[in-house]
Amino acid sequence: MKRFGPRELLQCYARGVFPMADAREDDRVFLIDPEKRGIVPLDSFHVSRRLARTVRGDPFEIRIDTAFRQVVVECAAPKPGRTETWINGVIEDLYAQLFEMGHAHSVECWADGELVGGLYGVSLGAAFFGESMFSRRTDASKVAMVHLVARLLADGFQLLDAQFITDHLTTFGAVEVPRAEYHRRLARALEAQADFQRTAVGPGVAALQVISQAS
Repeated sequence: MKRFGPRELLQCYARGVFPMADAREDDRVFLIDPEKRGIVPLDSFHVSRRLARTVRGDPFEIRIDTAFRQVVVECAAPKPGRTETWINGVIEDLYAQLFEMGHAHSVECWADGELVGGLYGVSLGAAFFGESMFSRRTDASKVAMVHLVARLLADGFQLLDAQFITDHLTTFGAVEVPRAEYHRRLARALEAQADFQRTAVGPGVAALQVISQAS
C-alpha cells in the first residue's frame, strides 16, 4: 500500500477533505468531508469592540512559525471539558512535515518568554485551512485569530476554512456553507496564489487597519 505522507495530505486538502483521529493514543486516521463546512469570510471578518481594544493594547508578542510543533502539542493537550483530542501522533508528524515543506504555519502569542496561545493551519494556493487553536491566557487565541486574518488579507488569500462551526468562531462571523458551495470556493482559491510569509503586518493597530480596509 502506498505510504500516506504529507504530499498525499495536501492532495486531500485540494479535494476538500481533512484528517482526524478518534483519540490522542489511537494511531488510526480518517478523512472528513462534511455536508456543511465552516468558513470565515475574510471580507466580513468581525472583531468586537472589546476584542479590538485588547488587540490595540498588544498584550502579547506575536510570532510566526517560531514554535510550530509546540503549538500543535498545546492544541492537542486536554482542556477543561475535553479530555480527548482529534490530534494523534500520526497527524502531529504529518503537520510537522508540512511545516518543513512550507505548507503549514503557526501564529503564536508569547508573554514573558512563554507561549500562551496560538493557532496553526495549512496553506495551499490562496486557501488557508485552520486546524486548531489554544489559549492559556485570556483572549490569546482570539488575538492570534485577528493577526492570522490580517496576514491572510495582506497576502492575498481568498478562503479561510474553519472546518466546523463553534460558538467561538461565530463571534468572528463564521458561517456554514453546503459542501458543493465550499468545493466551488476552494477551487477558485486553488487557482490563485498567495504567500503566507510575504507580508509583515505589524502590531495590533496595523492588523485592525488591514481588516477594516477589507470590510
